[in-house]
Amino acid sequence: MGAGGHTTNPPLQRKMKNDENLKRVPVTKPPFTLGEVKKAIPPHCFNRSLIRSFSYVIVDLTIASIVAYIATNYFFTLPRNLFLLAWPIYWAIQGCILTGVWVIAHECGHHAFSNYQWVDDLAGLVLHSCLLVPYFSWKYSHRRHHSNTGSLERDEVFVPKKKPQIGWYFKYLDNPLGRFLTLTITLTLGWPLYLAFNVSGRPYDRFASHYDPYGPIYSDRERLQIYISDAGVLAVSYGLYRLISAQGLNWVICVYGIPLLVVNGFLVLITYLQHTHPALPHYDSTEWDWMRGALSTVDRDYGILNKVFHNITDTHVVHHMFSTMPHYHAMEATKAVKPILGEYYHFDGTPIFKAMWREAKECIYVEPDEGSEIKGVYWYKNKL
Repeated sequence: MGAGGHTTNPPLQRKMKNDENLKRVPVTKPPFTLGEVKKAIPPHCFNRSLIRSFSYVIVDLTIASIVAYIATNYFFTLPRNLFLLAWPIYWAIQGCILTGVWVIAHECGHHAFSNYQWVDDLAGLVLHSCLLVPYFSWKYSHRRHHSNTGSLERDEVFVPKKKPQIGWYFKYLDNPLGRFLTLTITLTLGWPLYLAFNVSGRPYDRFASHYDPYGPIYSDRERLQIYISDAGVLAVSYGLYRLISAQGLNWVICVYGIPLLVVNGFLVLITYLQHTHPALPHYDSTEWDWMRGALSTVDRDYGILNKVFHNITDTHVVHHMFSTMPHYHAMEATKAVKPILGEYYHFDGTPIFKAMWREAKECIYVEPDEGSEIKGVYWYKNKL
């Protein structure tokens, strides 16, 4: 009982907030057009500044260089207890900073970095290659993801399975230990497995790999650039080999390898949580259209990391609608479109690790609601 005679019920408030987070987005065709949404956004939000975009690259690389310099020059002078504590702190900080660099390279792939396509591709190729990402290979598959978001047949990444497609082993993983193992493998190996073997990607009628210029992911006009992507990754790999020869394997693992694992883990986590949520539908070919697919994503809150990750986390809905918009205008644009999108806009402020565990538990496969007249709309379920 409060001073004014009012009772408070925090558990009830939390339950209401959770219910709001899990409220399904509408699946009917939106009462607005993409043009109407665009008109709600201030025109300057679509302007790309080469100088401003490069400033973010310079700031991120400067911070990463300073952090690496401190680690390589001063950590070895610390007492053993502080030495063992300092390296995990370095890995976490450097991994987050380099995730921001990864996001800027991703922006280059969307032609959101500058007004010059060659500048975007050159900057993206260099930055992504340094993180062992085949730039053009991923650029083209990611573009198709944006063109087919929410489609069970044509989306490119984190395509959910229908219940009959669930493997026999899933029932043995539907427990806390199984979910922990699944998440651990997904966050550590998910990104390289996706690039190399298309794991969790769209099924093709033959082997698909981001390193294969003649794979089914790419068209004939794209194959030369896949070779360039492979060359970029090979060049950086050779540089790492020479660095190992000069500094030793342990040095390279500590300074570069483990932060790269953090980058890969965040990349998978961010993408997974953007497209996996109990409130988000998926569509088969009878119901899917681009607009509803683009709205079948969710903004999340990573706290201070929103800024470190250049707001790719909390402006993803508007990014799917206008992917050439630079990240530094996305927050303003998101605020502008919310009144237009209404219930079609979804934000979930659940703490990230809690959300990750919830989605791993609740989002196992998709199927239409039982008794629903609309058979082409699929929702996440977990009853095995």
